[in-house]
Amino acid sequence: MKNLLKSLALVSVAATLATSVSAQERITYKSAKTTSSYYQMGVQIAEAMQAGTDGGVVVTVEESQGSVQNVMEVRARGGDYVFTTPPALVGLAQGGKAMFEGKGDPSFDTIRALFPIPSLTMHFVMSADSGVETFEDLEGKTILLGSGSFGAREGEKYLGLFGLEGKVTLADSELSNAVSALKNGQIDGFVTAGSYPAPNVIEAAASTGVRVLSLSDEQVAATKRTPLTIPAGTYAGQDADISTTSLPVVAYTTTAMSDDTAYLLTKTFWEQKSELGSAAAWWNGISPDMISNITTAIHPGAIRYYEEVGAPLTDAHR
Repeated sequence: MKNLLKSLALVSVAATLATSVSAQERITYKSAKTTSSYYQMGVQIAEAMQAGTDGGVVVTVEESQGSVQNVMEVRARGGDYVFTTPPALVGLAQGGKAMFEGKGDPSFDTIRALFPIPSLTMHFVMSADSGVETFEDLEGKTILLGSGSFGAREGEKYLGLFGLEGKVTLADSELSNAVSALKNGQIDGFVTAGSYPAPNVIEAAASTGVRVLSLSDEQVAATKRTPLTIPAGTYAGQDADISTTSLPVVAYTTTAMSDDTAYLLTKTFWEQKSELGSAAAWWNGISPDMISNITTAIHPGAIRYYEEVGAPLTDAHR
């Protein structure tokens, strides 16, 4: 009898553990390189999901080589896959255009959005000693764009759009050297794109006086990018709002994810956003208004949450 009771107890414990494990949602979150701020965001989201669900959601963050890879992996992933990418890339994948030409796949049509994360935000950072206050003042100055990044490509595009091509000296150096080069007077400024407040801009503003240039409404329109305002006080010495541009970034999954899981992830993200913002200021720039930056379909589970809280949705989201 004693052995029977012991066996039943062991069965009960095993059943409890099995129920506990099966009740846990395990998610793979693919973001960016480990050195990127977006990888740090992934880690923060993982912590927020675990805290907000009392361990009910366990997120494993995977390193990625970039947004294109994240989208391409949809072809081989299941319902536990969450990834980050700009909405524009999803549109290109679904249309088989640009870098996705000849690489189309039916799985791309199953991609659905969950929630926005901090946008890639353009910063034209000039030293106070340079005397540069507007883009017109950049003529004859030396700036560092870096190479290969979104910020470098976008910065070069803006110089052309604003009539500065060939009128600005481009420093031949990596963006990682920007702050030290600015301090040493080797450059007058640098261009960077990242979530704000950007760590390299914080460092530059704290160690030497800088001005982050503001774009006019006409200049913003010419870039065809999403307008974004960096609030006054974001950086040391910044006493006014900065009008600039951004590339929205969104957390996506596919229709392979259940509605209940998508609902839980979306609900937990928004309910934990305040805590996220306390830990890292870049989350404070996220608001329900940024749902309008999602130009692709939203997962039905996420839509259920947005309808519950009265968030703005469009026909394209459904």
